[in-house]
Amino acid sequence: MTEPLVSVDGIRKSFGDNDVLKDISFTVGAGTVTVVIGPSGSGKTTVLRTLNALDTADAGVITIGDVSVDFGNKVSKQELARFRAQSGMVFQGHNLFPHKTVLQNVIEGPVIVQKRPKAEAIADAEKLLEQVGLAEKADQYPYQLSGGQQQRVGIARALALKPKLMLFDEPTSALDPELVGEVLRVIKDLASQGWTMVVVTHEIRFAQQVADQVLFIEDGVVLESGPPSQVLAQPTQARTRQFLQRILDPL
Repeated sequence: MTEPLVSVDGIRKSFGDNDVLKDISFTVGAGTVTVVIGPSGSGKTTVLRTLNALDTADAGVITIGDVSVDFGNKVSKQELARFRAQSGMVFQGHNLFPHKTVLQNVIEGPVIVQKRPKAEAIADAEKLLEQVGLAEKADQYPYQLSGGQQQRVGIARALALKPKLMLFDEPTSALDPELVGEVLRVIKDLASQGWTMVVVTHEIRFAQQVADQVLFIEDGVVLESGPPSQVLAQPTQARTRQFLQRILDPL
């Protein structure tokens, strides 16, 4: 593992009486891919959302780069804003602005949030759209695109903010099976470029190919972690083996 870019220490999160995250700790090396797997309701998405403070943790410390937040203390709006700026999030749904073109969707964050010059944002967006294979779609609207194309625009939009960390919340779960590959290829390409990523997914074979580290989360705790050659091929926990068997051989 390379020098950690991300450190998660003792994160807890409850919604009412439901303790969703009970004591989550892990690190993510700079330039590596961490894949998070586990059954529905185990807390995977909440882990990802706490890394972007979309869900604010109740306790614990998260460090991304040189920004560290202790969620056990009162956190100011300025601290949260600086923390959120460290990462870009790609959701299950595409969440594109339907009344804006592809290019306008991608430059929205850099221009409106980061106050970058529009010409600079457009130049960056055009490069990103080329990178995700959608250069010719810049002037089209989301309704004119397939689900896979919309998700690739969502990836370009997150990259446009130039985050240190990319977060993917089951980015292919809403897609038709034949469209999954085009999105996974883009994520693989980002991995080969050295982007630091945390990916929640059920695509186990994708995890085998791309992950440097796999976390298996069950009932709000990290039950097992390690390289894919261990967690996915030779898991030590019976629950991990059971989960993988059901995913890979559901019949």
